[in-house]
Order: sequence, then structure tokens, then C-alpha cells
Amino acid sequence: MVSSSSQSDSSRGASAGNIDAYALFEALTGHKIDRRSIPSSRTMSEDYEVLGDDRPLLGQEPSPDEPPKDVNIGAINPYALVEAMIGHRLDRHALSTARIISDVLQTDYEELFDLKHNSVLFAGLKLNEENRQAEELSEKEMQILEERDLVTPDLSRIKKLDDLEKIGLKEVGDTRIKMARMQNGKLRLVLDGQSLGRTVGNHDITETINDLVLPFRHGKEDREWTPPNSSWRDMNEAFFRSIPRRFMMDGPPFSFGGSHHSFREQYQHRFDDPTQGAASNSWLIAAIFSVFWANPAMINRSTRLVSGPMDRNRRTLAVKFHDKGGRNNAETDTVEVDYQIPVNNSTDLPIYARSSDGYETWPSLYEKAFVKWMSHGKDNNGGNNRNTVDDSSDHIDLTKAHNGDPIKAMAQINGREPRYYFTDRHSGAELAGLVRACSVNKRTISPMAAWTHATGDMFRGSNLVANHAYSILGWVSEGQEENQYIIVRNPWGVTEPRGLTSYPGLLDRVEPEFWPPAALLDRDGVFSVEVQAFKKYFACIGVAK
Repeated sequence: MVSSSSQSDSSRGASAGNIDAYALFEALTGHKIDRRSIPSSRTMSEDYEVLGDDRPLLGQEPSPDEPPKDVNIGAINPYALVEAMIGHRLDRHALSTARIISDVLQTDYEELFDLKHNSVLFAGLKLNEENRQAEELSEKEMQILEERDLVTPDLSRIKKLDDLEKIGLKEVGDTRIKMARMQNGKLRLVLDGQSLGRTVGNHDITETINDLVLPFRHGKEDREWTPPNSSWRDMNEAFFRSIPRRFMMDGPPFSFGGSHHSFREQYQHRFDDPTQGAASNSWLIAAIFSVFWANPAMINRSTRLVSGPMDRNRRTLAVKFHDKGGRNNAETDTVEVDYQIPVNNSTDLPIYARSSDGYETWPSLYEKAFVKWMSHGKDNNGGNNRNTVDDSSDHIDLTKAHNGDPIKAMAQINGREPRYYFTDRHSGAELAGLVRACSVNKRTISPMAAWTHATGDMFRGSNLVANHAYSILGWVSEGQEENQYIIVRNPWGVTEPRGLTSYPGLLDRVEPEFWPPAALLDRDGVFSVEVQAFKKYFACIGVAK
């Protein structure tokens, strides 16, 4: 006799001659699912698409544009950078964190995310105001600030405006006023005081920031690169064993501190989404995540054990990358990297790429493998650079990837061809149609990425960053007029707290009720952009297929 429960399991599982849908899903995504938590079919009804009248012609995709010659996309992750500098973890959901970041980076928070303010987040880049694009600075154009450069005059004896001129603020009447307001009968002014004291910026940086994010060594080329307050450590060392790390997202193998149940409950709701570290390589991390999101099976997460000298074994990861020409490129080849990565000595956390939950190793290894591959090929000027990397050392200078092209990088990872679509040459309907054409069930199945303009007034308080790369995850329609939204992910893995950002056309956070595929990822850094707002913020969108 067959029970009703077994009949249900048979109809939903793998009956004779049929594929087990659950096993297939787990094989494709690399994630285990709890079969007991699958909702009934009544709660999984399909949200059918409502077609608008302004969509592209049936069966047609927009024609791709000519590939750009030079792309310098990259914004430093301020959260990871400040954590590396101060040796403490930040609460990325607290409003007070914005003040900490502002103080440490010596820049008003609202001026951090636009290149026109010469923000330190764009160190090594400068703004071409004519075309709203970033250009690369040379090592000669960069200046390392010393302590005496940052010293400010004593302001305690300032009693009237004329006193400002005596300490170095010349022509006070022509000084730019950033803010003015009346409060309780007093006029409160905020003046531009750059002439009184220097701060870090895209041209002027401290030696610590330079060594963390830029490949400029200023005469220290012969020394092996190691970031400040860090050391190269194996991810399998004892200090990592205090946390149950897995190479695949398969739940914790054991408990610690006697809290097995509570830890498992927490861990099962976390994901291994690649997150950018204290670097400006948003173009690379966005590309890696886009390929992973569209087809997880494309990412090699299987390490192998290699016997070393004196019976010491080590694990390595082999990754194949593909020649697509230009900068940050090499001949098609498979590179192999070990588990040695830069780790902050104070926090025992990776300084650069890591998984969003901190438990997976493959994002760190993929970043390292890509930089090793491009470093062994050609330098950033297209010249032969094979002799500049020591093959005997796996201590790769990860700052060499400080800016680049996210769309080409996706093709370098999956071996397909990059296609570019500049937003000012295509209508909103065409852009929405492009994302739909690359998606199934509102989720991209071909990797897509986009980058923003290098400057614009709209970046103030918008939760979007200028000259920054984003992964495109899919699309959704919402509301009575069926507004079209494009789902994007910031590789920083951060969605700014409410109260810091608000702008029409953006939703600050995407939940599964709004967009069902959100249940498959860590939703920090994921939000939706209305198509017309997308055209305003983003300069280019692309796909590798």
C-alpha cells in the first residue's frame, strides 16, 4: 500500500525515467535546498509578463555597439578599505558607519561617490569632464602625502573673518560656501578650506592607501608586495579552522561553542556571493558574480591537493581564462593558485575579495587567479610583461587590477563574446528588452554587467556610485502601469541604510516577494532601478554570450 505522502513525493521527485528536479537544481547552482520547505504549487503561480506597446520588434535584440577602446571602471569599496585601515569590522547597516567612513577617508560622505569631487575612492583616476569618463593617472601624477601635509592650523583663536586670511585662507570673499543656514539667530557657514589643509583624494593619497589599492610602488618595485598590517596566510591555517569553512555552500560541518542549532539556523540563510574587498576592482568582482549568477556550473570551485616539499601538501585551484585583447589580458591559458591570500593581522579577515558570508574560499581564489593570469601576459600598456612576475611565488600583487572593463572580463571568464550597448544610443524599451532576452523566469541566464557615468548630480544620495561596475541579475514589472525595473547588484555587497539615500526610480532593497529570484542570493547590495532611471545613471550595459 502506498501512502499519500509517498505519492506526493513521487510526483514531485524523481519517478521512474524522470530527472530529479531537486538534484538538478543543486547540481546547477552548487547550493543545497531543503525539500521540506518547498511551498505548494498554489503559492508558486507564474507571474505572467504583460507586454508593452513600445517593446522591440518580435524576435529582435538591439544591435550591439562598437566596443570601446579604453575602459577605466573601478571604485574602491570604502567599507572594506576603512576596515583594513583601522583593523576593526564595521556595521554596514548602521547610520553611524557613514560618519566613521567620512572621518577616516577625510571626505564628506556625500562627496565620496562622484569623481568630480576628486574622491579617494577613485584613486589613480581623473575625470574627463567632456565625455563624463574616467582616465588613468600615471605614477608621476600621484603624490604620497606625509603627516606634515595633513597638519591643519590652530583655529581656536579665530574671532572674525579677517583672521582666516591671517592663517592662510586667502581672498575670503571669493571662497566657495558649501552650506549656509540660519539657526537661532546665528549664520552657520561651511567654507571650502582646501588651502588651509590637504586631504586625501584621487591624486593625493597616504602611503597606506597607496599600498592597499594602487600598483604604484614609488621605487619599491624590488620588494614583494604585502598590504599594510597584513600577511600572506593560507586559508586552511589554524586561524581559519576556528570557523567551519566549506568550499561549497553545504552548511557547517560541525558546531562550536555549544550553539550548533542556532549557528546552523543562521548559516543556512547565508550565501557565497563574491564581495569586493579593499580594492578598486569592482569591474572584476562584478564580472565574476555575473558569470556565477547566470551559470554557477561555469565557475570552477573544485580544488586539488598537491604534494609539496618535506611532505607538506597544499590545495590549489585551476581556472581557465580567455584572450579577448586589450588591457588586463593575456593569452588563453589555465592558471593555478594556492590558498595564500593577504589577511588583515588585526581582524584575521581577507583584505580583498571574499564571499558575502565569509565562509567560502573561491571568490578570493578567483580574484587571485585572474590577476595572476593577466599579470603573466601583458602589462596595462599592452607590452610584454612575462618576466615581471616571479613564477616561484604565488604572492600576486592584487592591486594591478585597479580599473578595467567588466563586460570584457565576463567574456574572459566564460569564453564568450562581449557585446556593448551604450544607454544614450538605445531606448529604455530596448534596454529592458535586452535584459529580458538574456533572462528566464526574470533571472539572467547569460552574464550581464553595466557601469555608471563617472559623474553626475544624480549620484548624491542615490545608493549608486559613479564610475562603478554592477552585475545585472534580471528584470521585473511592478505597479498598475507595469513599470520596468532592472535588478542590479553592487559588488560591495552593501545597501546603504535608510536615511542616507532616496531617489525616484530606485528601490533600496529587493525581497523575494518583489522579485522571486532574490531568494537565491544574499540581498545586501541588490536593488532595482527603473528603466528610465537606469538610462540616466548608467553609461553602458553589456552581455557575454
